[in-house]
Amino acid sequence: MTRVLLLGESWFVHSIHQKGFDSFTTSEFTLGGVEFVAALRAASHEVTHVPCHEISSRVPSTPEELRAVADVIVVSDVGANTFQLPPATFGRSEEQPDRTDALRGFVEHGGGLLMAGGYMTFSGIDAKARWGRTPLAAALPVGVLDRDDRVELAAGAAPQTETEHPITAGLTGTWPNLLGLNEVTVRETATELASCAGHPLLVVDDYGAGRSAAFTSDVAPHWAPPGFVEWEGYGRLFDRTVRWLAGEELA
Repeated sequence: MTRVLLLGESWFVHSIHQKGFDSFTTSEFTLGGVEFVAALRAASHEVTHVPCHEISSRVPSTPEELRAVADVIVVSDVGANTFQLPPATFGRSEEQPDRTDALRGFVEHGGGLLMAGGYMTFSGIDAKARWGRTPLAAALPVGVLDRDDRVELAAGAAPQTETEHPITAGLTGTWPNLLGLNEVTVRETATELASCAGHPLLVVDDYGAGRSAAFTSDVAPHWAPPGFVEWEGYGRLFDRTVRWLAGEELA
């Protein structure tokens, strides 16, 4: 059983409703990634989900503490500011550990890390995710662009396998369409396992004593539509990715 720590995949929406002269507001919190969590738990992984707004209070700030609670960490659709600007630093100008460096050290000392795509990972919308400007960038198997890196595929595009690898074994044939991804570059030492619309989709590499992977599209809606998350290969893909990141030799 692999201990998986999922960071991100949550959001608040604050809406203004204008009705003629009058208006009112509503607020809603959504905990996303339910399909991803369910797939991993169905494969007998132990998954702890920490939503974006709890990262500064619940996520350990040293590699050693991270290794004590997780074998694999998944960073999904949450920007670097959430890790680098805790309330004590942003609000009170206090020095605090850089959690993006802790994530890098976690991988260097034997942990596994998956960065999944979205509007707030890699570079992200308006380049606000800014992961390429963090210490963790050194541990990623891909280079992060220094601009808005979204590739919107509203008409849909089917991924395809590029390289034979234990992670993608058994995923032959047509993959369901995706609706977008983050544009990245593949590092020289890394291996591109799958692509979509001519862009890297799944890339893996070693870093120090650990392993890292990048899945540049969403693991859940909106870029991953129902046809993808309901695909019979969805659970197999992420189960095998997590197991490989944890150092398991896959059959």
